[in-house]
Amino acid sequence: MASHTAKKTREAYLGSSRKARPRHSAVAWRIRHRALAAVACVVAAALVFAGTAVASIWINLNNAVQEGAVKTVFADEEKLDPNEGRPIKFVLIGQDTRDDGNAELSGGMHDGEDGLHNADTTMVVDISAKRDFINIVSIPRDSIVDVPDCRTSDGKDIPAQYGVMFNSVFSTAYREGGDLSTAASCTVTAVNALTGMHITNFVVVDFKGLSGMIDAIGGVDVCIPVDTVDANTDMDLRKGMRHLDGRQATNYARMRHGTGTDGSDIMRTTRQQYLVKSLIAEAISKNMFTQTSELYQLALAAIRSLNISSGMADTNALVALALSLRHLDVSHVYAQTVPVVPAPFDPNRVVWADNAAEVWQRLRDDRPLYGDDAADASPAPESTAKDDADGKDKDDETTPTPEADDAATDTPSATPSAKPQPTVDPKTGLIKREDGTLIDPNTNGVVDPENGSIRDPETGQYIGIAYQYLNTTICSVPAKSE
Repeated sequence: MASHTAKKTREAYLGSSRKARPRHSAVAWRIRHRALAAVACVVAAALVFAGTAVASIWINLNNAVQEGAVKTVFADEEKLDPNEGRPIKFVLIGQDTRDDGNAELSGGMHDGEDGLHNADTTMVVDISAKRDFINIVSIPRDSIVDVPDCRTSDGKDIPAQYGVMFNSVFSTAYREGGDLSTAASCTVTAVNALTGMHITNFVVVDFKGLSGMIDAIGGVDVCIPVDTVDANTDMDLRKGMRHLDGRQATNYARMRHGTGTDGSDIMRTTRQQYLVKSLIAEAISKNMFTQTSELYQLALAAIRSLNISSGMADTNALVALALSLRHLDVSHVYAQTVPVVPAPFDPNRVVWADNAAEVWQRLRDDRPLYGDDAADASPAPESTAKDDADGKDKDDETTPTPEADDAATDTPSATPSAKPQPTVDPKTGLIKREDGTLIDPNTNGVVDPENGSIRDPETGQYIGIAYQYLNTTICSVPAKSE
């Protein structure tokens, strides 16, 4: 598979089609909020299944699952089976539509928007085989990509496209096929071609679904790092930890204007990633076995908020997934924006940086985005292993003489002393350099002390948010309702 790097970017042929299968290079992206928050919907819904899946409750939940099921176009569709001991991967799509009560939350209905179906963001979600971490990687809607041909639900061919924005894959497929099955399946086909993975399942969510899910969970605690006012979304929040309802949280995630933002979609991704972790933390904090009524409503609302591919629309499998995730540590939910640089042919678009391929490799290898779990299983040094086998401590084999001690003292060391490793502050989770710069140890990115956003050390683009620092330093106060 070709590497997706900026230096291999060629001039885009916007909107064109060719018969040859495209080379999947020079893709770009930014991220928006709803698919990120949909991760929390999925996980929250799965978590609460374990405490609510009994008798008539199970029947109601199963009906909701089946009502929202969407058949895929894949002949080799994978069925969700959490007991196989394999990673679970699916594509999350945030749909921008004005239908079904979404207009009010989507900025109102404008001319020509009736029947609109766009993909606002697309993400790949990877739940590890051991269920001890979740990776979330975003492909923003403004990515310039080459995508392969795909097929509608009724068998019609949609030609390959070159140099198009990624979100056009969804909208074009919906227009050609006329249904969510075609739009989502073609999006998954494009994701597979661009990332080298084999995924057949997806989840689709919209504004209304996100807002309803957050309300069902009882709202969510969000750290507002600066006084935030945005007339476009009716946002008016003071600095501090705030407890937001569904509408407020949705507006917070989608705002791009006003105070507290530089107006870029990339910066908006940092708030989205923070919101996902906050939602998952809220769901995990619920007592699944004693708050049955509340959690049942949450599960029902969450499931009704989503359209789930037929391969995942299995209530029993979702219950099993819930049980496997019940001990998930929110600090092991890794969400980031893939490193990007401005597209050379259009400063309003971006392409993946050279190190973007490493991100997808980690997902293919079932490894966390940050760190390397293989390091934890590293074998002991050979000498130590041998000493243990002999039942001796190597230091006991040789007794130093006074002369040797004197020589060691008088003779300068031939090797300079090792440079001390930077220390991670246990409260903030960050490294503080001598000049006061805050560094995220996971990404080596530079952290903004005012809002906790993290910038890539190589590209200078936003890639995430310092969740622990935001909660323990900027907003180290009890949550207050707005």
